[in-house]
Amino acid sequence: MTSVDMTLQPLAPERDRGRTAMVRVPAGDDPATWLPGARDGLRVALDEHGAVLVRGLDLRNPEAVAEVLRLLDVEAVVEREAFATRQTYHPGVYSSSAWPPNQPMCMHHELSYTLDFPGLLLLVCLSEPGTGGTTGLADAAGVLEDLPDELTERFAREGWLLTRSYNGEIGATVSEAFGTDSREAVESYCRDHAVSYEWQPDGGLRTAQRRSAVVRHPVDGRRCWFNQIAFLNEWTLAPEVRGFLVEEYGADGLPFNTWYGDGEPIEEDVVRRINAVYEERTVSRPWEAGDLLLVDNIRTAHSREAFEGPRDVVVAMAAPTRLDTCSPTIGRTP
Repeated sequence: MTSVDMTLQPLAPERDRGRTAMVRVPAGDDPATWLPGARDGLRVALDEHGAVLVRGLDLRNPEAVAEVLRLLDVEAVVEREAFATRQTYHPGVYSSSAWPPNQPMCMHHELSYTLDFPGLLLLVCLSEPGTGGTTGLADAAGVLEDLPDELTERFAREGWLLTRSYNGEIGATVSEAFGTDSREAVESYCRDHAVSYEWQPDGGLRTAQRRSAVVRHPVDGRRCWFNQIAFLNEWTLAPEVRGFLVEEYGADGLPFNTWYGDGEPIEEDVVRRINAVYEERTVSRPWEAGDLLLVDNIRTAHSREAFEGPRDVVVAMAAPTRLDTCSPTIGRTP
């Protein structure tokens, strides 16, 4: 640990006013020297809290975010199977997912439907919104504890199923999701990553993949609710959006949907219950331009409020992690 004194602010105990743990960079310190010296201290704080906001680095562009990856000495992760379009700035450094600003983005773990995902997220606010747009955080072990045992036991036993329809209009295209226009390369990727696929007569692609809903953190072994069951389910969509998509593409052709691991539909009240538990567990802190938010992607779910005005938050994905190192209850093969 360097001689720089990091002041870690405690989380407020009140659930309705919960705040993300925060580290302040001493005024006048150069990020290029402060970050390498603070690596160990930040790791301790991240292990303790699951997410840490670093304020005072004054990060203002994607190049600075790429430099943070280098200074923290973490390996970048190249995104595959994206569900929405992003702009790529540098390897592992992306714009936020294209998602309507008037629609909230509910709690999820980044790429938790893949076999290889980032263990660490770095979210950097280049410019804060006029109103809203806060990134919420929820402890995945606590969410697992708060959900009904019968529900979590079923998902632990069966896993969860994600279905996707790539139609070229809603969400990421095939080439954006898989990084290639080659049908053969897409098929090879799907076979290698336990994704079933079917090409449609119009050239579209439909896929399905079964994944674990409950995993153990590879560092401390704690059981975590790790998935996107609620986020990518039809019942989380705004009613008018769901109605439009069903009318346009049919109930079986939604851009994405989630199911019980045995393929049975997930009831609306179950999705509402999951989102309610997330809400009860949510902590947050309003963004300020230049902020860096470090998130343990396995231990901590994240969300995004609806917002007005410009909001520019860049995400860097790092610390590649394999699902089979997290004691998944569902193996690599569906």
